[in-house]
Amino acid sequence: MTMRLKLYTLLCASFLFLFTSCNQDDDPVPPEAGSKTVLVYIVADNSLASFAKEDVEEMIEGMKLVGSSSCNLLVYQDDRNTPVLFRIAKDKKGNVEKEIIKEYAEQVSTDVSVMKEVMHRAFYEYPADSYGLVYWSHADGWIPYPVPSASTRWIGQDKGAGQDNRMNISDLVTVLDDNMPHFDFIMFDACFMMSVEVAYAVRDYADYYMGCPTENPGPGAPYDKVVPYMFKPGAANQMAEAYFNHYNEKYNGGSGMSNTNWTGGTSVCVVKTDALAELAAVTKQMISEGVDDDNVSLRGKVFDYDARRLSHYEDERQSHVGYYDFSQMMQTLLDDNAYAVWKQAFNASIEYWDTTEMNYSQFAGMFSMKETNGVTHYIPLSLDSQAAAAYRSTAWYTAAGLDKMGW
Repeated sequence: MTMRLKLYTLLCASFLFLFTSCNQDDDPVPPEAGSKTVLVYIVADNSLASFAKEDVEEMIEGMKLVGSSSCNLLVYQDDRNTPVLFRIAKDKKGNVEKEIIKEYAEQVSTDVSVMKEVMHRAFYEYPADSYGLVYWSHADGWIPYPVPSASTRWIGQDKGAGQDNRMNISDLVTVLDDNMPHFDFIMFDACFMMSVEVAYAVRDYADYYMGCPTENPGPGAPYDKVVPYMFKPGAANQMAEAYFNHYNEKYNGGSGMSNTNWTGGTSVCVVKTDALAELAAVTKQMISEGVDDDNVSLRGKVFDYDARRLSHYEDERQSHVGYYDFSQMMQTLLDDNAYAVWKQAFNASIEYWDTTEMNYSQFAGMFSMKETNGVTHYIPLSLDSQAAAAYRSTAWYTAAGLDKMGW
């Protein structure tokens, strides 16, 4: 057991005294060698509630293919019923069981304190040699909520008790920074989350970051295919490959498209977080050489993964923020030699990337993914907008030296 895991076990012991429902007389159980605990945090008290139930059934099927009883798949499920935390695992005889850990009263699952409690409870009661985290919900990127000019950017949506609550990336970082274990992977089963801004924000908390740069398929991750790889070495790469292959096999250009017959393809990317500091440094170095392009022109030259246009927004100039291809943006800004140097750093950060020829948007139908590279970046339209102001507060903005762009 690593020193970090030992420290986390001791911290969990202290944290447990906050919860009277736990057995305060029990000492922390030492992790079993080779054990792994993965938490899937499902925020589905919204229009995705039915998908949550289907995904849990897929998780149970997936655990049947996991070889060890020392592997724990913990699921926090908040749909239109009251929230519950449960464990899916094999017993010593190899049978998959679903065991309730805690039933909660109605609560807002996008609240920082709620997520902290769930995660501390999960990882205290099931300590392991290694850990993984999946965030499952609606989501829409890095910009704080609410920002009037970009009011749809957020992660998680909890519509319980007639309210519409969201979580921001800064909130998630606050949770992860509260004595949580280091994760092998953080995966987002949610739309538009493969942005360099988000990946950089969580870089210190996981070895790999996985997500989609565009809208997720309606059914989300095929957990019966993905779960078995969560507990293997090299989890993130194999998880992404299983995710992609599932939809690639069904791909048919969107013909006969439905949530039960998803033929519209998908795209998925995995970033190596320990390469992001170098990517930021090289980005800062390259753009310091100077660029000659105004933002409006740049947005028109770079692929935008966000198919929402005037059909979704009343005023695109005020509301459309966009998710622009990071690599294409840098290629547009730099000369060939500078871009070649930058691209080496970018490629070093990519563990996995694949896409079908086209992807599907609920707003625009099928659209081409030709020459895309999997990671998105913000390009401001108006420098005095609230979105641009929010962007200047991100860690990526500072690390990548984007002030030199005048952004």
